This record gives sequence, structure tokens and C-alpha cells, in this order.
Amino acid sequence: MIARLKDFVSAYRDQVGAYVSLIGGSAGRLAISLIYFIAIANTLSIAEFGLFATASACGIMLSRLMAFGFVSPLYRIATVKTRLLGVYTSGFLAGLVLSAPVIALAAWLTHWLIFSGEMPVSTFAKIIVAEVLCWRVMEIVVIVSYGINRFGAGAWLVVMATAMKAVAALLFTWLGDATLSSWAWYYIAANGLAALVAIMFFYPRVRLRWKPALYIRRWVDAVSVAGAEMLFYVQSELDKVLVLSLGGPETAGIYAMIMRLVDLTALPVRAFLTILTQRLMRTAKMLDELKNRIMLEGAVAIVSTVGLLGMAGFLWFFPNALGKNVAEATPLLILVVLVPAFRNLIEYHSELLYATGRTVVRMLVLTSMAAMKALLLAYVLGLHAEVTVWVELLNLLFFILYVQSALLTYKALRGVRKRPI
Repeated sequence: MIARLKDFVSAYRDQVGAYVSLIGGSAGRLAISLIYFIAIANTLSIAEFGLFATASACGIMLSRLMAFGFVSPLYRIATVKTRLLGVYTSGFLAGLVLSAPVIALAAWLTHWLIFSGEMPVSTFAKIIVAEVLCWRVMEIVVIVSYGINRFGAGAWLVVMATAMKAVAALLFTWLGDATLSSWAWYYIAANGLAALVAIMFFYPRVRLRWKPALYIRRWVDAVSVAGAEMLFYVQSELDKVLVLSLGGPETAGIYAMIMRLVDLTALPVRAFLTILTQRLMRTAKMLDELKNRIMLEGAVAIVSTVGLLGMAGFLWFFPNALGKNVAEATPLLILVVLVPAFRNLIEYHSELLYATGRTVVRMLVLTSMAAMKALLLAYVLGLHAEVTVWVELLNLLFFILYVQSALLTYKALRGVRKRPI
């Protein structure tokens, strides 16, 4: 057994080292994210926290329109042809400028449809700029760092950026007037500083070169990835929007707290998915064996469930550990025990399609997932049941989505051959 473990570590030394770096960053980010979450969730009212979480979710969805998906070619080039990074950085910057008016129009429509009468447009705009421009730019620097195998630097940048938001949240708690409009200023300042630090100190030094012919060849892939990313986050974040629309800000606040705690348990899984995606970009042969597929899915499900059980157990003994507002939602956490596993497995399926080059199929799968999630969630919330009832039904809802995702994903992967992607 020990000999086999040594052989495994020897064969996958680089991947193990990269994962250790990423998981270290995830652990740091988890601790800092908890501080940030506790400060904001207990300073804002539950209703305002629900509005902020929903606006932030909309910002995350809209951020996937940045540069019309040219982040994907940029990452692939960073992973397999680093010498062209300057060329593709120029393409990304051009896409960023071209996509800005589209994102602005989409943000205005989002406010008009969802937040009109609930939140001033100026407050919403600050949150959107913080998410779409500032935080997304920081994420792209991290993605490029991972692509060139600077996993430690990327993980450290994520921790630093999250720490900046945590410091802003603590300052807001101590100095702010505890309103959402006030918090929006702190939020955009923290995210803006994170983007500035990322660009100045972490992005590789490259010479920008302009080669439109290369960008046009990547256009279909980029647009399909942008659509797929947008749809992934629509199906991932749509629940917050629907809960706000159907249940009001107070219900949205409780729901956002539950799902935020669920999200925190996913950090170790996402570190693993980053390593797996890069490996599959180079060769997809590990997906040929059914045993490997079952093992990978099992690992994702077990880690996700253990993480939530650990957090629920801790909060069972110390219900006020995360503050008085969060204490109202913590008893409900154990009721969604299966949700992290199903959510993370859906994300895992999406990464499989991306890594194996099935970007158009991925977009179609995510479109069907978003539609199904909207229908199921509208039905569950339309029951007007007690909070505990509809929260428990989320396990069944995400199970149905997982089955749909698995069937569509593995059908699409049947054509994978033992060749580089």
C-alpha cells in the first residue's frame, strides 16, 4: 500500500504539488471568507443582505460576458503556448472594450426587471462594477497564473483579494452606517484595489502584440465559452433572483446565507477541478475508464458532503458563532446536506465538457439546466410552504438537476478519444 502511494506521488508529483498550493490558498480563503461573511451578514439587515447577495449574483452572471469569452483562449494559450500570451492579452483587452456597452445595457435591464423599487440604481451600479470589472479582472489574472503553472502565486492572490474584502467589511462594521448604499462604496473600493494589485504585481510581463487573424480563429470557441459561462452562472445563481422575486428580500436573505455557507464547503473541490481541467486539456484518456469516472464523482461527492456536515456540526454546538443574523439560518443548514454534493458534481460535469473542448455542447447542456432549475425552483417556492419544507425540497431539486447533467454530459463524452485536446 505504501509502495503504491509512493508510486502515485512520484507519477503525479507536479499535480500533487499544484493541488497542495491550491488547497493552501483555499484554506486561507475559507477562513478569510468566513470573517467577511460574518461581518456583512450581521451588519446589514437580513433583507438588505438578501438584496446585496442577489445583486452580487447578477454581477457574477454578467461578468461572464466580459470580452465575449476571450478569457477561454487566453487560458488555453497560457496553458499550452505561453509565448503567445502577449498576443492573446491584446485580443482580450480589445474584447473587454467591445463588451463594455453590452454589459452596461444588460445591467440596466437587470435592475429594471428585478431591483426597481428595491434598490437605488446607483447602489446597484457600484455592486455590478465591483463584480463585473474589478473582481473578474482579478480572477482572470489568477486564471492566467494557473495556466503558466504559477499555482502558488495564483492562490496567494486569491487570498489577498479576499482579505481586502474582509478588511473592507470590518471597516464597514466599525465605521459605516450599516446601510446597503454605504456598503456599496466599501465593496467597490476593495474589489478595485484587488484588481489593481493583480494587474501590477501578478500578471506576467508580456509584450502586447496585435494579430487579429489569430483572434478570429478562436472566435467561435470564445463566444461559446462566454455563453456557457453565462448559462452556468445563470443556473447557479438564478435561485437567488427567483427567491427575491417570489419570496421577497427577507426570504432571499435567509436563502443567501444558507447557500453562502454551502459555497464555502466547495473551495477544496474547486481546487481539485482546476488541476483536473488542465490535465484533461492535455489528454482525455483518463475519462475512458468507467472506474475512473466513478472514482472522480465519488471523491467530489464525499468531500462536499463531509464539508457541510462538519460546518453543520460545528454550528449545532455553537449556533451563534457566525453572529445573530446568521443564527436564524444555521438550523436549516443540515436540511440541505445533499445540496453541496449535487451542486459541485454539476460544476464538475461542466468542467469536463470545457476541458475536452466541447464548448458548444456545454452551452446547450447549461441552457437546459438553467431552464429546468427555473421551473423546479418556481414550483417549490410556489408551494408557499414553511421554510423548512421548501429548504428540504432543495435536495430533491438539485438531485434532479444532477441526473440531467450527468446524462447529458456523459453522452457528449462518449466520443472522447485518447488524444490531446
